[in-house]
Amino acid sequence: MGDPLPYVDEHTTVIAAGTEVVWRVLGNTLDRSSSRPGAVGYARLVDCADRTASGPRPLAEGSTFPGFRVTTAVPGRELILEGRHRFSTYALTFRLEELGPGRSSLRAETRAAFPGLTGRLYRRLVIGTGGHGVGVRRLLAGIRRRSEERAGDGHRGR
Repeated sequence: MGDPLPYVDEHTTVIAAGTEVVWRVLGNTLDRSSSRPGAVGYARLVDCADRTASGPRPLAEGSTFPGFRVTTAVPGRELILEGRHRFSTYALTFRLEELGPGRSSLRAETRAAFPGLTGRLYRRLVIGTGGHGVGVRRLLAGIRRRSEERAGDGHRGR
């Protein structure tokens, strides 16, 4: 995307699972949540550059799903998603860090530019109301829950 986009926010969660488990759950969760009719319709409504799921699975450089294109994928460490639509150009970076055996940190950083009057209005609507932060925290909580369930299943031999 060229020059770094302006910082918007960052959210972190600690997960009782290793980075390999969290990485798989992260990719599956993004694919699943973006394939819902609401996400697909929203991507169409705001005229996202990427509106369909395509490319390699699990997610890798070049993979797309509504609203995003994977520009960096370092399994177990970093996933960078970029996108643009008529109101914004944005990047969502997920960073995984091993905290110890069976413990990881997952951080989501958002950067975005909102050009023009319509961009500023969109920023106020999405960021200013707190809706974006709620959505990212909910996404991270779901990834934490599913990762911990999967790690727990592995410990029981299922």
